[in-house]
This record gives sequence, C-alpha cells and structure tokens, in this order.
Amino acid sequence: MKDLTMFDLATRYVGIKELAGEKDHPLVQWWLSLCGFGTDAHDEIAWCSAFVNGMAWELRLPRSKSAAARSWLAVGSAVPLVTAQVGYDIVVLRRGPDPQPGPEVIAAPGHVGIYAGMSEGLNRVHVLGGNQNDSVSVAEFDAARVLGVRRLV
Repeated sequence: MKDLTMFDLATRYVGIKELAGEKDHPLVQWWLSLCGFGTDAHDEIAWCSAFVNGMAWELRLPRSKSAAARSWLAVGSAVPLVTAQVGYDIVVLRRGPDPQPGPEVIAAPGHVGIYAGMSEGLNRVHVLGGNQNDSVSVAEFDAARVLGVRRLV
C-alpha cells in the first residue's frame, strides 16, 4: 500500500472555496483554527498557510501553527528547488510588489503551498495550495518568487 503524501491528501480538497457573502466555509474556518483563529473566523482571511497546516496536521507532520506563509521557512529542512519532490515538499513564495525582503525575514508577505512540479524548464513552479483564487487549486508561479522549499518528513 502506498503511503499517503501531503500532495495526495491535498488533492482531495481541490475545489473547496470561500463562500460568498456573510457565509464562511466551515473547513476553511477549521484550518484557520489550527493557526490560532477562532472557529468563527471569516474565510476571507488569507488562509494559504492554514491549508498547509491542515494537511500537515492530518498527516502528523511538523507544522508552523501560524497563518503567516513565511512561517514555513522555519519548519522542516531546506531542499533546493531543483530537487523538490511532488508529495513531500512545500514551497514558500514572495507575495506583493518588489522590492521584497529575502527568506531571512519571516514577518513579510508571502504565499505557501505544496510543490506540484515545474514547467517551462525551471522557470515556472506549480503549487497546490489554499487561497489561490479563493479556493484550493493548482496555480503556477514564476520560480524567481520562490523563497524556499521545505521538506516536512
């Protein structure tokens, strides 16, 4: 039997999205609760890190316990992007306009998700994550935005 990876687990949640209006998705609220928010937190709060925390919690992997995307730069062990493995690694990216601080600054905007591969040579990184177009989805980012890749196993 194959071991369930973080990527495998996360694919089960693809399509989960924020609810419009006054309603909030209870699963997004639960993921946010793993980061210290109450279970009544609104799903409009940035929840990419909460999603990764939820996947790590379910698999009993180390987690950041923070809603800050860059908090993941201090979890697990660093691996080079060129050796990242689908299923086992997470990617932390810069978010927002340049100039952006480097990975040594945790208290800055970021985005985090599960590594889902590369395309266009090594110029684009695919990320399976939460809060991507307000849902769990796979999105593509410029590899130059990568701050770090972390292995949690």
